[in-house]
Amino acid sequence: MPDDPADPADPEDPGVPDDPARGLPRAGDGAAWVVDLDGVVWRGGEPIPGAGDAVALLRGAGGRVLFASNNSSPTLEELIERLRVAGIAAGRDEIVTSGMAAAEMLDPGGHALVVGDDGLMEALAARGVHATRATHDRTGAAPVFDAVVVGYTKRFDYDVLAIVADAVRAGARLIGTNEDAVLPTSGGLLPGTGAILAAVATASGATPVVAGKPHQPLATLITERVARIAAVVGDRPSTDGALARRLGVPYALVLTGVTTRAGDDLDPAPDFVGKDLRAVAQAATHGHAGSR
Repeated sequence: MPDDPADPADPEDPGVPDDPARGLPRAGDGAAWVVDLDGVVWRGGEPIPGAGDAVALLRGAGGRVLFASNNSSPTLEELIERLRVAGIAAGRDEIVTSGMAAAEMLDPGGHALVVGDDGLMEALAARGVHATRATHDRTGAAPVFDAVVVGYTKRFDYDVLAIVADAVRAGARLIGTNEDAVLPTSGGLLPGTGAILAAVATASGATPVVAGKPHQPLATLITERVARIAAVVGDRPSTDGALARRLGVPYALVLTGVTTRAGDDLDPAPDFVGKDLRAVAQAATHGHAGSR
């Protein structure tokens, strides 16, 4: 599963180049800025300073903001509340998640066995999928599942692994909401969905299909929501950067999440590097002075 450089942060020298603004578009004309959440707007649920001001700058200049998260765990209302705490007002139509993208890969009326939290269950229910959370206290005959859907959760153990691996071996398709190996939090990096998905793939012998960034299912959701995209903003080149390349738009890297230093080894190379979301917004709305 892919991962990104996560060198220890050095606030004195985060590696931001002297001219970080190559390729960054100006905000305006209603084009959407696709902004990641974990590691960009917050870390472990704690707002990153300046994120609310950054969104206000982009919107004030005439840009739209669409939040795109690989974290399938929170419900839409939980995300809206977290954004409010960060000083950002957002509607349900301004958020897309890997859980929503995974749900779109299933037919309404299908049956899914789920490793995940309420946000993933909500997305599947909205799609009309009959979702059953994988737990080791289920009784009775096991139904036949069309898919096993794996998202982020802390409720994962050996018994759950055995149950879902059996379902995949019995013919269920293995779908991962994302393959992020780690999740940035205020206390450091924690195992992400990719770590859980790797365990299920290994135990079942199946190759998963992945819904979230940078893959096509989430890219399709984004293009269905917005007509034009200005740039993708995120902390992880392998997901946010690769999504930008898939969409054919610039990638703005921020150093507040998984990636904490700019460098020549980033793949894909960002078109802009800012120390945080506010630096991106300042560069896009007031020239480049605010991002140095």
